[in-house]
Amino acid sequence: MARLRDLPSVDELTRGITDPLAVDAARSVLARAREEIRAGADPGDLAARLRAELEAAREPKLRRVINATGVIVHTNLGRAPLADEALARVHAAAQGYSNLEYDLARGARGSRQDHVAALLRRLTGAEAALVVNNNAAAVMLALAALAEGRDVLVSRGELLEIGDGFRIPDVLARSGARLRELGTTNRTRAVDYERAITDETALLLRVHQSNFRVVGFTEQPRVEELAALARRHGLPLVDDLGSGALVDVGDEPTAREALAAGADLVCFSGDKLLGGPQAGIVVGRADLVERLRRHPLQRALRADKLTLAALEGTLALYLDAPERIPVLRMLRQETASVRARAERLAELVGGEVEETVARAGGGALPLAELPSYACAVEEELAEKLRSARPPVVSIVRDGRTLLDCRTLTDGEVDEVAAAVVSVRA
Repeated sequence: MARLRDLPSVDELTRGITDPLAVDAARSVLARAREEIRAGADPGDLAARLRAELEAAREPKLRRVINATGVIVHTNLGRAPLADEALARVHAAAQGYSNLEYDLARGARGSRQDHVAALLRRLTGAEAALVVNNNAAAVMLALAALAEGRDVLVSRGELLEIGDGFRIPDVLARSGARLRELGTTNRTRAVDYERAITDETALLLRVHQSNFRVVGFTEQPRVEELAALARRHGLPLVDDLGSGALVDVGDEPTAREALAAGADLVCFSGDKLLGGPQAGIVVGRADLVERLRRHPLQRALRADKLTLAALEGTLALYLDAPERIPVLRMLRQETASVRARAERLAELVGGEVEETVARAGGGALPLAELPSYACAVEEELAEKLRSARPPVVSIVRDGRTLLDCRTLTDGEVDEVAAAVVSVRA
């Protein structure tokens, strides 16, 4: 039976080890060993435990995982994976200096917005564009710049909650604008907006129900109706698309469609259906975008050089090869290709092919079910696979672990197979 008096001192345990983290790691190892001895357990090889502690301390905390859940834009797993072309631009911008805010032609200070504005104008038909660090920031900036201290009209059916408990009314309140709710949860008409407009009204806000749907006895005015009403009263219409898209993806409206329907400003995310980095994108009327750009809050919310490089690389693909954007590829891939991957994985690990349903994720297309195929293995492997290198995140259903192959690349099938074999050993 191990005894407390038999434990080495910190100095003894770390003797010969030059790692600067060794002392703290040894203290942790010894503290756990004391608890185990008091509980009647043997702490085992303390030197080996110290080596494991140091290895864990050096391991990156933010690291790559393999997504075998079938949720394409998985919020907890970092949302959209980037295309190779976007990653190449990030590497080029990060490895040295860049012209982030430098006009090479004039040899003078430039704007970081210039690197993506022309692409966004071309892809959406907007007069101007602005990029900040996420879509909640884009909406807050728009409201702060255009409606601070005044009323913003929003349908009750659009007062939604986005990820991690953030709510649209809270975002609106932080902007300094005043919320004016109208209509009911399931039915709001253009006349409700008309009746609510006063001299204190700054703008009309439309929030796309991207992460839920109300079905049954429902009604919401079309963008065209709200745009016409806003024009009659000399007010801007801001359309928050939430996830947002640049091409047709299910029933999600595109930014170009929203602008063509009459919205003055459109806000949407960069790392969801668009398939790029986390960003908030605002497109629309040049005079309104300029007001956002000049607002003091814009500096606090602006995107950094790595985000802009990744976004530029992603947007460039929309012009030439949108099929190379991973999110679009996974959304549109043929079910036969998914099944072929599942069959190959099942053959490699002795699993079974199971028909399943994948999801878009990221608060987009909540009702869409994408036919998919998974490789089913033992339920107890799910936890073990999360400890593999790289970790594999799966789903557990009906007593089995499902490895959904819609969110796996061909190369990742081999990695998952190796992980399954290793955790079974």
